[in-house]
Amino acid sequence: MPDEHDDLWPLLDALRQRDEGAARVLVERLGPLVLRIVRAHRPRRVAEEDLCQEVFMNVFASLERYRGTVPLEHWVSRVAVNVCVSAARRETARPELRWADLSTAEAAAAEVLLSESADEAQPHDSDASAILHRLLDTLPPRDRALMQWLSIDEESVEQVAARLGWSRVRVKVTAFRIRLRLRAVAKKLMQEGNL
Repeated sequence: MPDEHDDLWPLLDALRQRDEGAARVLVERLGPLVLRIVRAHRPRRVAEEDLCQEVFMNVFASLERYRGTVPLEHWVSRVAVNVCVSAARRETARPELRWADLSTAEAAAAEVLLSESADEAQPHDSDASAILHRLLDTLPPRDRALMQWLSIDEESVEQVAARLGWSRVRVKVTAFRIRLRLRAVAKKLMQEGNL
């Protein structure tokens, strides 16, 4: 039975021979798919064009490992997600927050968000929301998602617990620890003049 992806085999053979025309065709054909994945998974501070380029560089560099056991689109999708996850890890390893980059209103919002009474506060104005997003970008992906759901999407603890398969207590304790970490990172950066 012919596979719907049979038309890619001649293209793959040409790519393995380093045919630049075949590379252009592959980028044109799979570019929209890669762009959708990158937009859904990219870290906030990384340009989507850069990540798309990195995805295709990885695809071309590891093409010899593609055996055709899954459709090429699936394999490229997996490469794209892995590139985005790696970019997120690199970004969290070196946060680039600068106090000088904040407007006066954002700086004031940051101080309110970092105060001890802000545990249950929900940021509703744009300055508080902007600074919260900047702080969330310093977190690992799972912690960022948890705080996004609780603090920005305003989901209840019960909703987040159901989504993660956790108990309510675990969600509350994890969120508390993340807030403490965010405060410590932000205060350190503020003292160093980097937030």
